[in-house]
Amino acid sequence: MSTTKHNPPPPAGRWVRIPDGTKVRHRSEAYDGVIDGLTEIVSGSERNPDGKTQYRINVGDNARLLVSEDHLNILLDNKNLVLLARESELYRRNVTDRLRAVFAEDRFVTIGNKEPPSPNK
Repeated sequence: MSTTKHNPPPPAGRWVRIPDGTKVRHRSEAYDGVIDGLTEIVSGSERNPDGKTQYRINVGDNARLLVSEDHLNILLDNKNLVLLARESELYRRNVTDRLRAVFAEDRFVTIGNKEPPSPNK
């Protein structure tokens, strides 16, 4: 007879991924883009909470940048809903609620506000 250990899942098991199509802004460099997937990173220190990936951000002109979640703000529309390409308001409301449950309020910015957050916050 074997015994199995029931360990709680690691923090990455509770990671909430920002969905593809979500519009984001780099927190310090202030460029906008759209998440278009994940890329597994073999080396380097800055990764998403899953410990192995970074977001692939489409910044236009067929350019993609790799960025970890810690460097991204999530863009909101004038109704304070997450901006997602071609998605219904009901779906965007659901995504907004899910992301607000895991991210601090300062990670959400309205589309018109181009200023990076104050480092004193």
